Amino acid sequence: MNLFTIENPFLRITLSDLGATWLSCVVKMPSEEREVLVTTSAKDWQKQTAFFGATIGRYANRIANAEYSLNGKTYRLAKNNGNHNLHGGTLGGDKVVWKVESQSEQAVKFSYIFADNEEGFGGEVKAFVEYRLQGNELHISFDATTNQDTPLCLTNHAYFNLQGSRNILDHKLMINAEAYLPVDSSGIPNAPLKKVEGTGFDFRSAKKIGQDLLADDDQKAVKGYDHAFHLAKNSENLTACLTVEDLKMELRTSMPALQVYTGNWLKGQPNLTNGEYGDYAGVALEPEFFPNSVNQPELLQFGGITKARENYYHTISYRFII
Repeated sequence: MNLFTIENPFLRITLSDLGATWLSCVVKMPSEEREVLVTTSAKDWQKQTAFFGATIGRYANRIANAEYSLNGKTYRLAKNNGNHNLHGGTLGGDKVVWKVESQSEQAVKFSYIFADNEEGFGGEVKAFVEYRLQGNELHISFDATTNQDTPLCLTNHAYFNLQGSRNILDHKLMINAEAYLPVDSSGIPNAPLKKVEGTGFDFRSAKKIGQDLLADDDQKAVKGYDHAFHLAKNSENLTACLTVEDLKMELRTSMPALQVYTGNWLKGQPNLTNGEYGDYAGVALEPEFFPNSVNQPELLQFGGITKARENYYHTISYRFII
């Protein structure tokens, strides 16, 4: 694992070539330097199983029964989440070493070639991930091409806790989404998109994450929020906002959905002080296509398959406001 630091007067970002990982995000507050990622040390990173800050690929989230059919052929994938495929498989993009394509004081660009039939997926994918600092913002861009039609959904799996507290239940969250996707207890979509209005999934106005936690059967199935929200607007508009008393993080993305995972199963993961995190210690906000979209046409309409020689390009930006 090689580490890379990019820094300016607002932020200090530490990256790793193992998983093209966002390992640390230090915000330079007036009275302190504050780590805002739920993360672990470089020496303990391979002990964690929560995908802390990693680049996820070739397909983020779950593919039901670890298989899909495309262009008349069925592909069988690694089963690494019960009977399902999660985040690309046993050796997804989070567990491989990425090549450093370029490096400067403000940016690092990584690349990795997913081989044809790697983890069972068809097609070779040449993927690039760039982290770039610009003032009080971190921009992540994902750029890829493939030599045959293939499922492709790259994202970052950072968890946030903006005040280093025991959990994120008092963090206020706003999500610019009018619908969410119900799932079964294994995280596979089991119903059409559902309006957030009148449910515990309504974050159109900022509210504490803990306010409606576990208040309905959809959440109880997965021990909290672990659902994709259908975003109302594109990257030019605010996607989500996470807030504590003295710090706010604004997220924007070009992706159509945002998986919100409230760290329901973080208990036992290694922290930065040789201890362990508890459940709900951080919240992951993962811009992506919808889970299992490759097997559900009503979800695939929002994306999930990249055509041969077609350019895949998506962005995420994080702005930190003191």
